Amino acid sequence: MSAIQQLIDEHSDNLAFVLGNGINRYGNSNSLSWDELLMQLWTKVSKEKLAARPEGCSLTEFYDVLNIKNKRKIDLGKEVSSLLKKWQGMDQHKRMVNTIAQANLPLLTTNFDETLASTAKMTLKKIGRGGFSDFYPWNVYHGTHELKSTDSGFGVWYVNGLIYYPRSIRLGLSQYMGSVERARSLIQGKKETGLYAASSKNPWGGKDTWLDLIFHKSLCFIGLGLEENETFLRWLLIERVKYFNKFPDQRKAAWYVHPKSSGEINPGKKFFLNNMGIEVLEVADFDAIYGATI
Repeated sequence: MSAIQQLIDEHSDNLAFVLGNGINRYGNSNSLSWDELLMQLWTKVSKEKLAARPEGCSLTEFYDVLNIKNKRKIDLGKEVSSLLKKWQGMDQHKRMVNTIAQANLPLLTTNFDETLASTAKMTLKKIGRGGFSDFYPWNVYHGTHELKSTDSGFGVWYVNGLIYYPRSIRLGLSQYMGSVERARSLIQGKKETGLYAASSKNPWGGKDTWLDLIFHKSLCFIGLGLEENETFLRWLLIERVKYFNKFPDQRKAAWYVHPKSSGEINPGKKFFLNNMGIEVLEVADFDAIYGATI
């Protein structure tokens, strides 16, 4: 039995998965890394020759530089969407989706592409009676059936936006800060609709968004760097711990799946994970995560 399947068997009553770009890169030399994608955008906005993103400039900062350099006012969100539409779901996407869907668990992704949704007959659906914004479509998911709530079954939720809504794509540090402010307004809420004051009578403002899964589910992170540049998600994990510290009965577990074959986790990341209450779940290699044994 794989480590992922064992996690599902033991925690299926309260578990959500968070997937990063690792699943796209597994066994696929033609896929784009975020670095490669940003370098393609660079050639569209600048005549300056760059062989690679300069060391010391994070992915998110580099995207903001792209916007500054973008004198032709190219719609970078649409450019990203156009590039990612070429990405197709592969066997590992089907295996991962089937595993999580069969367990009827939520699936969050930091990716913008639709490789996961393309593995089954999923359509975009909206949850709740609230409004909709193509800038922050946090109450929208890909699924095979309607959900009554974010935690009521399988659906693919998009943390950083999705290509169907180009304006929703979050790649730059400035955009991440916008997401932080948006999330903060929901967490703080008004007198009776903030996360800390919510009740069954007055649910918090993020109840019908994927944010609710972050605070009220155990989380399993797969194929996700969780590096320093992932400002928004790291901030949410910090807020998650603050929430648990104030309401210990709400505390949930978390796991970070790490293939030993990729080397040791650096001390800084290990320090961060430990203090966020995230247990490192070691597996042998990437095959153990994305291979036929899922």
